[in-house]
Amino acid sequence: MTDKVARRGFLVGGLGGAALLATAGCTSNEPSAAPAASAAPVPAPASGGNDQPGTKVTIGFSAPAADHGWIAAIAKNAEAAAKQYTDVDFKPVEPTNDINQQISAVESLIAAKVAALVILPNDGQQLNQVALQATKAGIPVVNLDRVFPDKLAYRTWIGGDNYGMGVAAGHYIGKKLKDKGVTNPVILEIQGIATLPLTQDRSKGFADALKTYGFSVTAKQDAKFTVETGNQVATSLLQAHKKIDALWNHDDDQGIGVLAAIKEAGRKEFFMVGGAGSLNAMKEIQSGSSVLEATVTYSPTMASSAIKLARLIAQGKGMSDLVENQVPQSITLASETITKENVEKYLPLGFES
Repeated sequence: MTDKVARRGFLVGGLGGAALLATAGCTSNEPSAAPAASAAPVPAPASGGNDQPGTKVTIGFSAPAADHGWIAAIAKNAEAAAKQYTDVDFKPVEPTNDINQQISAVESLIAAKVAALVILPNDGQQLNQVALQATKAGIPVVNLDRVFPDKLAYRTWIGGDNYGMGVAAGHYIGKKLKDKGVTNPVILEIQGIATLPLTQDRSKGFADALKTYGFSVTAKQDAKFTVETGNQVATSLLQAHKKIDALWNHDDDQGIGVLAAIKEAGRKEFFMVGGAGSLNAMKEIQSGSSVLEATVTYSPTMASSAIKLARLIAQGKGMSDLVENQVPQSITLASETITKENVEKYLPLGFES
């Protein structure tokens, strides 16, 4: 994503006996020993405790259209998690990037009286009312990633740490420049969709981390999470800045276009950090010959966890590893930094851009 995007820790295994915030992750959405790139990471098999079959529940699912790798992996992961359970009837609606169509799709799931809803909204603000409508109808909503502004609109939110993504990228860039003795560096930032709160959080985290080294962002521009716009924005920034020290690109999907522009321009004097943890980005990092040296995780595996959470909530269960009887209201996944030194352990979790 999405809003792309942080790897970090995330929920793995059955949430009934959840290993919470396990340190393995990656996000815009996989060497030869890795699973097929197009396949979603397979969640741990259901086993024991809350994973035992319970009351049959129908879980509705709505997300944007899979127009890039991270969103495509979100849908695949959600479906794969639902298939683990014989007591889950998975009811996805047609994915769309049209706000009104997504509202109508969610309304159809409300009318169908599903037991729970998992919604990744195109825009949390604009989908807020329909989420409130679901809640008022007695249908618990698991809000995935892009948050609804009204907490009454959802039962539980799960998503990545957007601010943490920025902090991780900022510390990687800040420390490296400081260690090299660089003063007054030219640091560029290519955002996703500038108007989204998640993008603003990423930028704030980045600025805050850089500030601890006495640095700041020289210029930033958003690239809409698309390869084409990533290419256009990067081309423009490269032309405007004849010398660059470092670049942070928020999203590995749009990073394909960014890297293409950099290679076309023949620029190698700077280093780059990505965001999300795509397989493509990891292979670039692994090669050791790319300007892309690191990426900060924001894993689409969060969709698997969202389905598991929706199932527990619909069945009136809590998370058995916790003392509390109910699923938490908010779960934020941690953001980790993938470099050449640790990329091997993240490759199986990467997604194909």
